[in-house]
Amino acid sequence: MTLMDTRIGDAYPTRLPAADAGAIDRLDPTVWGGEADGPIDAATLASHDAKGYSVVEGLLSPAEVQTYWQELVRLSGDEELKADERVVTEKSSGEVRSIFEVHRISDLIAELVRDPRVLDRARQILGSEVYVHQSRVNYMPGFRGNGFYWHSDFETWHAEDGMPVPRAVSCSIALTDNYPFNGGLMVMPGSQRTFVQCAGRTPEDNYKSSLKEQKIGVPSEDEIAKLAAEHGIEQFTGAAGSALWFDSNIMHGSGNNITPYPRSNIFLVFNSVDNAVVEPFAAEKRRPEFIAARDFTPVRR
Repeated sequence: MTLMDTRIGDAYPTRLPAADAGAIDRLDPTVWGGEADGPIDAATLASHDAKGYSVVEGLLSPAEVQTYWQELVRLSGDEELKADERVVTEKSSGEVRSIFEVHRISDLIAELVRDPRVLDRARQILGSEVYVHQSRVNYMPGFRGNGFYWHSDFETWHAEDGMPVPRAVSCSIALTDNYPFNGGLMVMPGSQRTFVQCAGRTPEDNYKSSLKEQKIGVPSEDEIAKLAAEHGIEQFTGAAGSALWFDSNIMHGSGNNITPYPRSNIFLVFNSVDNAVVEPFAAEKRRPEFIAARDFTPVRR
């Protein structure tokens, strides 16, 4: 199958010539389920539908936070694991930045994926059974943690992984306190209803550099400015144990962390089993399965 073949029937074309890239309306819902489908009440579901994100305070207890934090310390200090392709290091310092497919590396995090507090919310938002499209732990050290430029996850997952539509949701569980000043995630509420097309062709093996610093698949400054003017910018702050649920297409990013306070989280991406990935829509070949799973088995408790 050629790159052009994959764009037949593509509702969200991207990685276009600069003159053709712009913004188009989203065609699919943000919330697919209803109040009866899970633990989220109607008002919170409506807010999530409007803003593209919602926060669950205290999803994990302080004791659980400590347990998962110790697991992150263990994983980041595993010298054998550092040689694994699933481990991404900081471009400048060489420190561990992310560990992918972590639910297959850590039994503790595998249990968390199946935890009803997590799984039932994912099912409710997506209105179906779900599978793990991607999992990782993220480390942002104090003083030298690098942020990520504005982007939509779905743009990359569509272009490079073949995710048909934005029927996926991410859960970011904080294992450290998130302050306004230590590189916390910023989102543009409501921006998930606009799909921003990006310019440029996808380089071969783009993931090897984009996981450290994304240059392809980022919107133009004009499009970012338009979205910010329309929607504003909000930031995820809160105590360790809080969870941010956010839509796959919401525009988000984070700044560098120059404070002494590190920021680490567990990041789980759930995709509907009815939205299983196909061939990439704007890349010549698939990314590795540790970044974009091809096992669509529904997660069970």
